[in-house]
Amino acid sequence: MNDINLLKEDLEKRGIKPSLIRIKVYEYLKKHRTHPTAEEVYLNLSKEIPTLSKTSVYNTLSLFVEKGLVQMLTIEENIARFDADTSVHGHFQCKVCCKIYDFLVEKESIQSYLDKNFDVEEIYVYYKGVCPYCKNKSLS
Repeated sequence: MNDINLLKEDLEKRGIKPSLIRIKVYEYLKKHRTHPTAEEVYLNLSKEIPTLSKTSVYNTLSLFVEKGLVQMLTIEENIARFDADTSVHGHFQCKVCCKIYDFLVEKESIQSYLDKNFDVEEIYVYYKGVCPYCKNKSLS
């Protein structure tokens, strides 16, 4: 099975009808693990699909979030970023270069702080600081 068929299958599993735009947006998110904004997705895909509209990208991303196919990150004020990795993990944003890094989070360790009567459905862990690259650069 080729990559496009796998992408279509992922969409269909979530009850999303595969269209060219939906497949391309999802493919972009899967290939570019940079936590892009809707604007970044639009700017990059519009080179390949000249008829693409910003509205289509925003609506597609909104549908993906609603169906649990991708997660929306709100680590920055007034900026939504998107991540195709929906596993439980945290995000670290460097205050110097603004790059966002993924890191592992154990759901069980977070859930252990809660009473057993709570059912955890979503976990968002955000850290901000200076990444090792920028830290080393400032020491030079």
